[in-house]
Amino acid sequence: MLAYQFIAAAPATTAVLFASPHSARSYPADFLQASQLDELSLRSSEDAYVDLLLRAAPTAGANVLLGGVPRAYVDYNRSASELDPALISGIAVRAMNARISSGLGVIPRVVAGGRAIYSGKITRAQAQDRLRKYWQPYHDKLAGLMADNAEEFGRAILIDMHSMPRDAIATRNNLRPDVVLGDRFGASCHSDIVDAIAAIFTSAGLRVARNAPFAGAYIAQRYGLPSVGQHVVQVEIDRGLYLDEARVTPRTDFAQFQALMDNVVTAMAEIGRAAPKMVALAAE
Repeated sequence: MLAYQFIAAAPATTAVLFASPHSARSYPADFLQASQLDELSLRSSEDAYVDLLLRAAPTAGANVLLGGVPRAYVDYNRSASELDPALISGIAVRAMNARISSGLGVIPRVVAGGRAIYSGKITRAQAQDRLRKYWQPYHDKLAGLMADNAEEFGRAILIDMHSMPRDAIATRNNLRPDVVLGDRFGASCHSDIVDAIAAIFTSAGLRVARNAPFAGAYIAQRYGLPSVGQHVVQVEIDRGLYLDEARVTPRTDFAQFQALMDNVVTAMAEIGRAAPKMVALAAE
């Protein structure tokens, strides 16, 4: 198992970088044996097939970074310090954030629906081994790519791609958003960039919401530093648009949605070629 998959543009011509930390679908054999859940249940935590929605990025001049192991095994969108004492032996019980308390720390205790992955605990050594082999190399690579883009293009724009269960999205005026953009309420990305991304999805016929119910997690918090030219937008796409959620398989019309996303991804890559002062105009 590799910590990540890197798909290089040939060459990179935009400040935009795409990532999908939760779309890996190859499960370690020892993990499957240790879990009390079957593989289909474990897969409910995946941002399944989001990686296939980014196929146009390299041609558009944007690099792509994919997580190498499934989210149920290691969650790259959590801090390495978010260790769950209810799962990992030897971890002191202290004040915990809501993610850890709900079982969604860096080594998850549950999958979708709050279903427990294990019947007991894992050791602290096992948890640290996963972080060393997978979490740390992924973040080393991501940090390096952000630094490279900042040096080459004067800024770095990370579009962190995820998917959301349809039942996690509340309707508003009998409508539900197809896409939720998270910028931590302006803390992780300049508003002109978020406006431009929202305009691209809207032009593709998709309804867009911002920061509710997903405002951005660890990756947006760690790498989103607009004051120094590092921008992160977390993009959550309704899985129901392209996925049979019960079977965790692409819908029969997946190719059509993939083609729509080809255009969206290509347009988002273009944002990283515009001068910063021109981004606002591009959204109009």
